[in-house]
Amino acid sequence: MTTDSIWSYAPDSGCVEGQDLTGFSVVASDGTIGHVDRQAAPGGLAHLVVDTGVWVFGRSVLVPVGVVTRVDTQDRRVTVACTRSEVKAAPRFRTDSETRDPAYLSEVGAYYLRLTATA
Repeated sequence: MTTDSIWSYAPDSGCVEGQDLTGFSVVASDGTIGHVDRQAAPGGLAHLVVDTGVWVFGRSVLVPVGVVTRVDTQDRRVTVACTRSEVKAAPRFRTDSETRDPAYLSEVGAYYLRLTATA
């Protein structure tokens, strides 16, 4: 997987360009993470901001769309190629301004690239 691909949906993910995933459940290989609060693609770096609810003390996490393995529109579910603990251990998301911070996005991208390289 290349650096750019971590920020793009895989062709076989089932995601249609421009599709609104807000409210979809986000599911890891070992359980539910939360739901898509919003999605963005500043400078082509597409990602989901996932509201984890009480699972991670009410905080949100940023997930690059390159780890999305399946979008199920009928069940309104997004499946990602990582575990709950891997998502929880990702660089901490604190504010919306980070969704536009190149240094933060680079750190997040590198983290998820390492995960997908070992998968």
